[in-house]
Amino acid sequence: MLLEWSIVTVSLVLVVVLLIKMFYFQNLTIKEQKNNDVMKLTLKEAEVLIRKYQIQLQRALGNIDILNEQMMKLRREIKTVKQRNSQYRIENEKLRSRIKDLESRIEALL
Repeated sequence: MLLEWSIVTVSLVLVVVLLIKMFYFQNLTIKEQKNNDVMKLTLKEAEVLIRKYQIQLQRALGNIDILNEQMMKLRREIKTVKQRNSQYRIENEKLRSRIKDLESRIEALL
């Protein structure tokens, strides 16, 4: 009889211990699943932010290309304006010397 009681007692203790372990590991599994869900959500948000910043970067790079093209066009225009300005200066100097020459001829005639 004592043997039967001891077997029943040991069995009950074993069942209780196994139940406690089962609930403990079940709780750990639930917590881990929650952590995994939070991590997945965080990763999805990070992917969305990365895509957003990639699009902004592509737009900015496109804008930089457009600005570079405009800057090169303006540089070419500045060069042509400088060339025209130097031509106008040369022509202006020629006209001034011609005016002085004509003024001296007029004075000689008077």
